[in-house]
Amino acid sequence: MKAKLTARTIKELKPADQAYEVVDTEIKGFLLRVQPTGRMTFYYSYRSTEGARKRIKIGTLGSELTLNQARDIALKHAAQVVEGQDIQATKQKTRALAAGAKEKTLERFIDARYRSWALANLKSGQATIQSIHYSFPKLLKQPLNKISLSYIESWRTERLEAGIKPSTINRCANALRGVLSKAVEWDVIEEHPLKKLKALHVDSAAKIRYLSADEEARLLQCLADRDQELKDARARANEHRKVRGYKRYPDLSALTYADHMTPMVILSLKTGMRRGEVFDLTWDNVCLNQRVITITGEIAKSKRTRHIPLSPTAYNVLLEWKDQSPTLSGRVFPGDKGERLGDIRKSWGTILSTAQITNFRWHDMRHDFASKLVMKGVPLNTVRELCGHSDLNTTLRYAHLAPDHKSEAVALIG
Repeated sequence: MKAKLTARTIKELKPADQAYEVVDTEIKGFLLRVQPTGRMTFYYSYRSTEGARKRIKIGTLGSELTLNQARDIALKHAAQVVEGQDIQATKQKTRALAAGAKEKTLERFIDARYRSWALANLKSGQATIQSIHYSFPKLLKQPLNKISLSYIESWRTERLEAGIKPSTINRCANALRGVLSKAVEWDVIEEHPLKKLKALHVDSAAKIRYLSADEEARLLQCLADRDQELKDARARANEHRKVRGYKRYPDLSALTYADHMTPMVILSLKTGMRRGEVFDLTWDNVCLNQRVITITGEIAKSKRTRHIPLSPTAYNVLLEWKDQSPTLSGRVFPGDKGERLGDIRKSWGTILSTAQITNFRWHDMRHDFASKLVMKGVPLNTVRELCGHSDLNTTLRYAHLAPDHKSEAVALIG
């Protein structure tokens, strides 16, 4: 039968004793096959350059795609046919180039195809790949199409029993799901083995970690002490080298900061910048005259540019750091050779230990920034804009910190 495939038309279709097809009257070759089970699958039928009638599966309605998505794919196929392409032959060639895709292991697929794509397109590409290797060592030698939902369910149960947070487990599982999604998109495997995997529930109202006034005072004092200790150590080392006729290291005594840690920590506390944003911040995006930092979409997690006004403390830190920086181009906090900073966990851990601060990650400085804004009565939407949250729901985690907003509401009923 022929009919224009619309949501209403499809809703009226009923399963029959035998499968039947509805050919769309709007897009030539676009059709829907209805199985006796009620399953509805979209196809695109076309005539190849040799004159043979062929058809290619677009996808199943509901479980794989919507009507509008199927239409878009059908239009794409129609354009390919007009250009003289044989869609089915092209797809078969792609699968052949996948070098026996059904037997390709997770590790081989990552090394051969996914790694280069992830590093070029994902800000956390390297971290994603490392997470998969660390979290799923038993799956690395497994063919992609043999990765099972039951294994991942068991893996999650083991992690939960080991005390791993659901949010952490979800993040690792999502990294694996992302790899498999690309394998499906690139026709390496036909179906996503984890498409029915549901994320673990995460308490969105979980306690937000921020520093108490005493903890912040200890942290800042620890940073100041650390700078002085590094300067003293450098002076002793230079005295030692002077006596022995060795070339001396650069003198630190006249500098405000001994290294990048103090300005990085204070800037993070007073701007709410993510660690990666701090690492990738360049002097071109720091305007001290207007006292504002611009986080460009290139380095922002949300891919959206935002502007963060500098508080007096943040302004002074950047001003002092700029005065002692060897170069005013490139990254604000470069590595020893101008490259992007690497792992700072060891230095950060030592600082926290010395300051006697526990259960506080680098990312929690971002929570500290947002929490203290809310506690000062700053509107949640303003906090969202300053933090660069993609939606207000993320910011709502801090709503309970707003001054007296709940007690005032309850007081209304007397």
